[in-house]
Formats: sequence, structure tokens, C-alpha cells
Amino acid sequence: MITFQQVNQLYGGTQILWNLDLEIRKGSCTCIMGRNGVGKTTLLKCLMGLLPVAAGEICLGDTVLNKVSAEQRPYLGIGYVPQGREIFPMLTVEENLRLGLPVRQDKARQIPDKIFELFPVLGDMLKRRGGDLSGGQQQQLAIGRALVMEPTVLILDEPNEGIQPNIVRQIGDVILKLNETEGLTVILVEQKLGFARRVGKEFRLMEKGRVVASDTMDKLSDQLIKQHLAV
Repeated sequence: MITFQQVNQLYGGTQILWNLDLEIRKGSCTCIMGRNGVGKTTLLKCLMGLLPVAAGEICLGDTVLNKVSAEQRPYLGIGYVPQGREIFPMLTVEENLRLGLPVRQDKARQIPDKIFELFPVLGDMLKRRGGDLSGGQQQQLAIGRALVMEPTVLILDEPNEGIQPNIVRQIGDVILKLNETEGLTVILVEQKLGFARRVGKEFRLMEKGRVVASDTMDKLSDQLIKQHLAV
């Protein structure tokens, strides 16, 4: 389980997270939702250690992450796909994928076949530079790179932003497979309601730096959507 307990975060003198409490169950696929600017990406960056926490505690099981550097958190089994993908454009697809290998517990030297089973296009483009791929292909590469590490928790920050519909569906299929078949814990920041309802098992709604509603996805009512998501 991942827990946030009374977490506060300040950025440039502005407070973004306010006494935030959050629980993510092991094996769940939880969608973090809310309007722009409510702190969703900040929450993920605090979880990954990319932004400092001003107060409060973030835990992965019994491990207090506040005491773990950002560089060490992937070794605890956390895979992160940031908003905007952030692949290395001048490296080949293969080189991008191989970056995840040193984090693996088994210290494997080869990219797992599973990556190419999930995203066949990556196998076809191994020698192509990441920057030459389409946006959708780059997103598949970013997710594949995180999965190479064999994480127990996969964090995805708006993975469908600017992606063509057929690849959106493929990404959804991959998330469902990993979560339902392999028991991978997935944390997903997602603006597209249809996609969130398709893949998510639980939701957490944020407003002004706090979690204001949480439940199973089937309890995401029209009233909650209008109150916290509608523009």
C-alpha cells in the first residue's frame, strides 16, 4: 500500500498540496482525477522524490519514502512515466529501453520479450532514434522503458495526452492486462473520463491540493463529475 499522510508541498512560495491524505491499495488501478492545477502532477512528483515535501509522510508499505532519494526509489519497484514522456530523443529505441535494466532485481542484461509482446512496434523500430517516433510510439516507448525495470507499482501521468485513438486503446489494453493478470499496482492521472472508467478500479478526486472524494470507479457519479471535473 502507498500512503500519503498530511502531506504539504510548496513550490516557489505557493502551497500546492494541503494536508493531503491518500491511500493506494496494493494491486489496484487508481485514477487520480481533477481539474487542471489541483496538484495531481505535483502529487506524483512528490511520490517519486522529484519535488520536496514540506511536511507529512509518504510510505510504500513500511518504507518511509521521505528518507529515500529520488535516484533510489525505482529500486523499490516504482516505475514512472512522466507527463510529456521524456524519452531520450537522440538514443535509439533499444538504448532507451536498456536504461531500465540496471534497476531490475535479477540484473538481466536483455530487454524482456514481454515488452515487445505488449508493444510490437518497439521491436520493429529498435534501431530508430526515439525522437523520430510519432507521439504515440514515444508514449509506448516511455511505458516500455518503465516496464523493463519490472516494477511492482507503475505511475502514469496523462499517458493519452496528444495520442491517436488506436494507441490510446492499446495503452488501455496494456494497463488492464498488467493490472488484472499480473497484479501490477497502477496509479494513473487521467483527464479522459471514458478511459479512466474503462481501466480504473478506484478513483481519487482532488480539489485545491486535497483529496476530496475516493471510492470504487462505479461510484463516480454524475454529481461528483459535475462538482469536481466539469469545466
